[in-house]
Amino acid sequence: MFGDLVHKRIVVTGGVTGIGGAASHALAKAGAKVFAQYLGGGNEAAAFERQGIATLKLDLLERKAPWTLIAEAEKRLGGIDVLINNAGGMVERRQIAELDDALYERVLDLNVRQLVDCCRAVIPIFQKQRSGNIINVSSIAARSGGSAGSGIYAGSKGFVSAVTKSMAKELAPSNIRVNAVSPGTIHTAFHDRHSTPDKLEATRLQIPLGRLGTAEDCAGTFVYLASDEASGYVTGQVIEVNGGLFMG
Repeated sequence: MFGDLVHKRIVVTGGVTGIGGAASHALAKAGAKVFAQYLGGGNEAAAFERQGIATLKLDLLERKAPWTLIAEAEKRLGGIDVLINNAGGMVERRQIAELDDALYERVLDLNVRQLVDCCRAVIPIFQKQRSGNIINVSSIAARSGGSAGSGIYAGSKGFVSAVTKSMAKELAPSNIRVNAVSPGTIHTAFHDRHSTPDKLEATRLQIPLGRLGTAEDCAGTFVYLASDEASGYVTGQVIEVNGGLFMG
């Protein structure tokens, strides 16, 4: 079913650790040529390079970085077929009334601006070749509003879900698909930084499948969406991967 992934050229932002790292590994295992951007995770990046997965250390918050990433990926892969916009983060938990301009702007830059700029950089390539595939990463917080202190993060992921649908409509005439993966509570370093053990346990008790997710639990959805054979008629969708914590 995923045979068309062999030699498919895929860029993954935030692609060496956590959910992005699991996606990169699964796609490479399926035969794709993966180019993984990272900022933190040097040890993992070195291991990926040894496995034949190309990596690039780059801060996507630098204004021209998304264009640098796409240009370098196109050069090193010989073209681009799929862009996975996985990079993002909460930065820190803070009530909206306590936000300062610096944190507010950083959360939006991290989750909104760089994602849009990566799309702006790759879309002309996809339009020229009359094919392409963009997979964004949203969050369960986009639908639930998140928990205390994550309001701006939740709002930024709500933007990701909405812009995914807008781009899918705009780009469909160019044979470009756009979808999103929306992870639930996935126990990665993200929650080690932003959630207490008690909070994670309280969340686990609400999950119908009875456990927190792992990065690997999300990987198969990226493989599915990257494959035209498997999902070629799927666009404008936000696929929830949350163990049943949110249904709707």
